[in-house]
Amino acid sequence: MKVGLKRDVSLFALTVYGVGIILGAGIYALIGNAAGLTGNSVWLAFLIASIISSFTGLSYAELTSMFPKTAAEYLYVKKGFRSNLMAFLVGWIEIFADIIGASTVALGFAGYFHALFGTPILYTALGLIAALSVVNFWGITESARLNMLFSFIELFGLLVIVFIALPSIGSVNYLEMPAGATGVFSAAALIFFAFIGFEDMANISEETKQATRNVPKALLYSLLITTAVYIAVAIAAVSVVDWHQLATSKAPLALVASTALGQTAFTLMSVIALFATANTVLILLIVGSREIYGISRDGSLPKLLSKVHPSRRTPWVAIIATAAVAMLFALFERIQLVAGITDFGTFVVFLFVNSAVILLRYRMPKARRRFRLPVNIGRLPLIPLFGLFITLLLMLHLDALTVAYGLAVLMLGVPVYFALKKKFGVEFINRVK
Repeated sequence: MKVGLKRDVSLFALTVYGVGIILGAGIYALIGNAAGLTGNSVWLAFLIASIISSFTGLSYAELTSMFPKTAAEYLYVKKGFRSNLMAFLVGWIEIFADIIGASTVALGFAGYFHALFGTPILYTALGLIAALSVVNFWGITESARLNMLFSFIELFGLLVIVFIALPSIGSVNYLEMPAGATGVFSAAALIFFAFIGFEDMANISEETKQATRNVPKALLYSLLITTAVYIAVAIAAVSVVDWHQLATSKAPLALVASTALGQTAFTLMSVIALFATANTVLILLIVGSREIYGISRDGSLPKLLSKVHPSRRTPWVAIIATAAVAMLFALFERIQLVAGITDFGTFVVFLFVNSAVILLRYRMPKARRRFRLPVNIGRLPLIPLFGLFITLLLMLHLDALTVAYGLAVLMLGVPVYFALKKKFGVEFINRVK
């Protein structure tokens, strides 16, 4: 009897999972840069970024209600475009984005840990990846519980910022826009990165109870919750610290906490940042391993990578492979430029996912959709069309070197695809139904 993944993630657990990966560590850094562009109206930039994110988030919701499987984006593109090469390339860049993201954030965790305890950055990052990979192997139930704990600590830190700002609420003009609407929209494009992560929820669909119903709900709930938290934190931050100071601070939220409560609060925020970064690494390791597992099971990667441990019910070979590659990238230590592949890869995936929604409305019009996007002209859904357009606009904000690195990684997938096809005799396009 073939062993499958353990379906044990509830709607609540998946929503917390989504909140944890979206909140991540982005807000701790991005809010300062955004305030420099918007002034006190930074909250409005978060609202606009949320609306922008929701277009692609809703596309994911419809697709997950149709195909509740791991390697989600790979499957969506395969069904929509009917091209295994295209599907493989999307899965390939997504795997790279998640694994490099895990390495980058692990080094960020190690930086905070070094500041607090003086430990070596590289060894700390490698130790974190190894420890969280053990959790990943041990089981999705255990991983979800640890994610919940870390997410609540992470959320607590942001709510502390809101709480300490309560006496100062109303002290500034929250519609002040020193750079006008242009500044607000530029900040919204930057803040969009703070919402990235919702797409990773689709990749644990096979481990989610009643996935066709619960994954779309969790996607929408997590986006709504994080939007509310982000807006509250943005208002709180500019109420306590002048936006000029926020714009020049390397740790803007820690600055807010220390301004209100002193140095102890600064240390507290640094400790909370450890949990935020560790949580992001955990989720990226889980998602990366599930993507490898799903693509392997479908035949586009060696079958060895789709092995499931008989007692733990986790894809143990894919987990080991994910950990090994993440550690390899961490060895570079300074991989900020390579980390841009995460942003490029995410945008490539969003382009294909939104396109897949549109194509499937024509190619599979009668397929069951537990969640169906509103606002259509005939069969044409307008929301993914907006998602496509906005993603293309956001890609223009990436620098040329980042795009070059991303394209290089994407194109590297082409010879890998044909080499695997030749070596393992994998059947491709004829398997697409």
